[in-house]
Amino acid sequence: MSREMLLLVDVLAREKNVGKEIVFTALELALASATKKRLHEDADVRVEVSRETGEFDAYRRWQVMPDDQIENTEQQIGLSEAKAQVGDVALEDFIEEALEPVDFGRIGAQAAKQVILQKIRDAEREKILSDFLERREHLISGQIKRMEKGNAIVEAGRIEAILPRDQMIPKENLRPGDRVRAWLKKIDRTARGPQIILSRTAPEFISKLFELEVPEIENGLLEIKAAARDPGVRAKIAVKSNDARVDPIGTCVGMRGSRVTAVTNELAGERVDIVLWSADPAQFVIGALAPAEVSSIVVDEEKHSMDVVVDDANLAIAIGRGGQNVRLASELTGWTLNLMTVEESSQKQAAETSGIRSIFMEKLDVDEEVADILIQEGFSSLEEVAYVPLAEMLEIDAFDEATVNELRERARNVLLTEAIVDEEALDNANDDLMNLDGMDKGLAANLVRHKVCTRDDLADLSVDELVEMTRMDEVAARSLITTARAHWFAGE
Repeated sequence: MSREMLLLVDVLAREKNVGKEIVFTALELALASATKKRLHEDADVRVEVSRETGEFDAYRRWQVMPDDQIENTEQQIGLSEAKAQVGDVALEDFIEEALEPVDFGRIGAQAAKQVILQKIRDAEREKILSDFLERREHLISGQIKRMEKGNAIVEAGRIEAILPRDQMIPKENLRPGDRVRAWLKKIDRTARGPQIILSRTAPEFISKLFELEVPEIENGLLEIKAAARDPGVRAKIAVKSNDARVDPIGTCVGMRGSRVTAVTNELAGERVDIVLWSADPAQFVIGALAPAEVSSIVVDEEKHSMDVVVDDANLAIAIGRGGQNVRLASELTGWTLNLMTVEESSQKQAAETSGIRSIFMEKLDVDEEVADILIQEGFSSLEEVAYVPLAEMLEIDAFDEATVNELRERARNVLLTEAIVDEEALDNANDDLMNLDGMDKGLAANLVRHKVCTRDDLADLSVDELVEMTRMDEVAARSLITTARAHWFAGE
């Protein structure tokens, strides 16, 4: 029988083009399954086949658990009982009992066939997939073999892949027999056997389509830096030229629009805006918002956002239908974009200037004139007044050295006092407030000074109240309050 076992392994490995170890493992699972039928369906059985002789041994296993945590006596054993049987054993260990091996000839090949073949099929699929991934072919072309619950099963050479309904371009009607291209989105290994998941809506898909149509991209003369899509409707791609002689936009458009038209046709009519990439974020955003013309931009590095000012005539164009243009520009550039008119920008700037002026006048004990000089010179916080290099402040014509030193000293004293007060305030802040996502020590101390000491205190605030207390922006305030209220609805 042992010789027959080795011959069986050799034949199956050759026929299915998989390693012998895969077949041995499949045999062990099949024999374990057959052995369990003699015992109990929940029994934990392990079979070990010798790779040299073909002989095999079977064992029944139990995992050692605390005596009061036994849930399945067919697979688990209490620690005290295990120690009585084995002696030197610890929790989570396994104890085994040798079984009389099942006569493989009596079971017959059919009893083990399904388990063996399934294991081999999985191994074949894994090998095909590995060979495919080694070729780095992330753009897949194939034919729709069938539809299952709205999902398309795509046959591409020796592999089968799934194009889920939510990864198809809206309104496109794919049917069995259709040829289709898609982006390899991920490999799902939680399914039965490795499963290839495709997408026709991913931004990477449009990038790969342009690589097919534009040889200069494959040659390295051009580079697609980013892409954003509203699938089937509109997309934006950012391109960069690595050769000064190559026009990136004109090259991607092609003669009489041939190249961009080919991509559009593949994407069910999706209109594509080609944007010139720039290392300067503000310049990149200006290009991404085209065809709208931008009047000015204020960059907030800390919040990774920009206030984009456009005139009244360009506001609707910059926003786009349903906010599409600004949304795609934001996704393309990676920056949060706040569109506003010139008047709105002036009002916001005036409000911010007024707030900074009040802080300087109150905290530094200076008059409005001195506060305005600091603002005009670009100072916007006490930290800047306290710690900007001395030489930089001495360049302010309106201040002499004594005035500069006095302002710096006052600013540092205020910051030190506030830090001490903040530490004392934090002693009154509950852990549930401190541990909220988005909370930091400075913000928590500020809230405690306003008698907001717990998560529920914060949850009871309105957005306007929180903005007034902390001067944080409305979006961040709403998000923080929503987070604070989440535990109210956790049990629903």
